[in-house]
Amino acid sequence: RPRRLLQPMKLSVTVKTNARKNAVEKIDDTTYRVLVTASPIEGKANKAVIGLMASHLGVAQSRLSIQRGHGVPRKIVIVE
Repeated sequence: RPRRLLQPMKLSVTVKTNARKNAVEKIDDTTYRVLVTASPIEGKANKAVIGLMASHLGVAQSRLSIQRGHGVPRKIVIVE
């Protein structure tokens, strides 16, 4: 099994649910604002956030996980 050379990256993400459109806004290198059309019911918004961030960063969804903030707008997302 190959070793990973890079350390996991920790991102601060603020989420706006029920937005008019899906969008990712980069505030600085580790801070993002994500707008999702999904509602925060049954984890739909969290799944949308992972999908949008993966697409924006050009990585697989499986490499992203929410470390903190599953039920609140401010989240810590880890990229492995």
